[in-house]
Amino acid sequence: MADTVQLDVEDDVATVTVDRPDSLNALNVETLEALDDAIEEAEDADARALVLTGAGEKAFVAGADISYMAEMDVQEAEEYADLGHSVANAIESFPAPAIACINGYAFGGGMELALACDLRVASERAVLGQTEIDLGIIPGWGATQRLPRLVDDETARRLVYFGDRLDATDAHEEGLVGEVLAHDELREYVDELAAELAAQPATALQAAKEAINQSHETTLEAGLDFERRTWAGLFGSHDQREGMAAFLEDRDPKFE
Repeated sequence: MADTVQLDVEDDVATVTVDRPDSLNALNVETLEALDDAIEEAEDADARALVLTGAGEKAFVAGADISYMAEMDVQEAEEYADLGHSVANAIESFPAPAIACINGYAFGGGMELALACDLRVASERAVLGQTEIDLGIIPGWGATQRLPRLVDDETARRLVYFGDRLDATDAHEEGLVGEVLAHDELREYVDELAAELAAQPATALQAAKEAINQSHETTLEAGLDFERRTWAGLFGSHDQREGMAAFLEDRDPKFE
C-alpha cells in the first residue's frame, strides 16, 4: 500500500486516511489503488466499522487528479473510471458500516466516495460539490446513480448540472450529510460513533446493510422478499440468541 493512504485498525474500527494534504488529498492512480488495498486489508482484519477521512485541516478529498485526467483518451478514461468505481463499490459493499468523516473539501470524486459510505458526518468547515461540470465532464464514479437515491431527483440534477458547492449547513439541509459538528469535535465524535457501531452485533448489522443496499437495486417486492429471508436467516445465530436472552433476562447482551 502506497504511503498516500494510511490504515489504522484499533478496537475493531478501521480508519482509512487519504494522506496527500499538500494536494488537498486529490486522488491520483496510486492513491486510488492504495485505497482499494486499504479497504481490502480492513475487511481481512474483520473490522466492524470503517471510517474514511482525509489528512490535514483543509480537505476530505478535493477530487480526482485533474492534471492526470487532462490528456486522457477514451480508453484511459474508462480505465480510470473503473478504478474509481472499484473503490466506491468496495466501500458500499464493505461488510460493516462505513462512515465518511468529512473534515473539509469534498468535491467531485471525493464527494462520490462519501456517497458510497453508509453515514456522512461533516465538519462545520466542510464544503461539498459534484463539480465535474466545470471541467466539461460529468461525475464518473457513481454520483449520477447514488446522489438521486440520497436526495430528491431535482436536487441531484441541480447539483450535477450546475456544479454547486454547498457548505456543511446547506448539505445537511439537502440530506447529503447526516450531522454537522464543530471542526475540533468532529474526529472524536466520529470515533465514538464508529465504536458504537463496532459494538453492535456484526452479523445483524451486515445483514441490515445488505438489505438496505438491496432497496436501491431492485423492485419493492424483491427487496421485501430479500429482507424476509435475511431476517429469518439470523435466527439460530449466537447474536440473535444472546440478544433475545439478554432482553428477557434484563441484562446487557454480549455479542460476538
